Amino acid sequence: MRFLTNPSTDPWYNMSFDEYCLEQYPSNDNLFYLWRNRPSVIIGLNQNAYSEVNLGFLEANGICLARRVTGGGAVYHDLQNLNYTFVGRHVSPEPMVEALRSLGVPAELTGRNDIFVEGRKVSGYARRLWRDREIIHGTLMYDVDLDTLARALDVPGSKLSVKGVASVRSRVANLKDYLPQFASLDALQAALQEILAAGDGELPFGDERRAAVRRLSEEKFSTWEWIYGQSREADLVRRAHLACGTVEVRLCLDRGVLTAVEFGGDFTGALPASTLAERLVGLRFERSVLQETFEAAEVNQYFDGVDTEALLDLIFAA
Repeated sequence: MRFLTNPSTDPWYNMSFDEYCLEQYPSNDNLFYLWRNRPSVIIGLNQNAYSEVNLGFLEANGICLARRVTGGGAVYHDLQNLNYTFVGRHVSPEPMVEALRSLGVPAELTGRNDIFVEGRKVSGYARRLWRDREIIHGTLMYDVDLDTLARALDVPGSKLSVKGVASVRSRVANLKDYLPQFASLDALQAALQEILAAGDGELPFGDERRAAVRRLSEEKFSTWEWIYGQSREADLVRRAHLACGTVEVRLCLDRGVLTAVEFGGDFTGALPASTLAERLVGLRFERSVLQETFEAAEVNQYFDGVDTEALLDLIFAA
């Protein structure tokens, strides 16, 4: 199978690369490419960013959030995870399963769009149709930081109700445990590249096409509207003990915008917190946006001894 090369580790660019190759790359034959992302969480097309991802943890640790063009659940990527993409007609993840088996890994497909090894998930994949073509892309966890993966996808606070597709949690494993013959992910990637290509060559992807992918990234995949604004309705609850007492806040969101806010608890304050809550309705659920409102409102008037950062940490579960 012929292949493309994509050395980028920018999640937004790589999501754009996938869409461009599906909809605009001129090839009548099936093709593949292997690629990686810097630390990031990639949510499915129909998922709610606020209910699937620990946004406070991502922000505190410099982990990128991206939304892909395919369905399915949220996944964590880092540079020890290898991604694969097949584009064409009637494509399947089977070539990747066969490649792993040829390297001695007892990989098998499951009915849940996953690849398992000895009962543990090493890969999840998703697909999308476009006209007479389709794309399948998936992960291959080689030596992923599983602690960071768990924390990034562990959403703090209660989820009262959420519209959208929820992620399915599975026992996961790293392929490094099954591939002692490889000293690094670079070595494994080279081996998989050779097996999948089976002697076929690289396809061209010049500067003009790369520029088009960058524009798509800037105009769509890196925007708040695409990443957060696609999120459907969700009700979230945050609770913490602050200087003023216990504060609980209920947040109602739709398309990334606050539609209702309620504060409750045994806290003390000079002014009613409901007044502050009313000022938040209609705002984007974005830390910098709420920070500006809180600073103007002087939040310590509503919550004794509490400053803007402490209230933001509560709301965004930092």
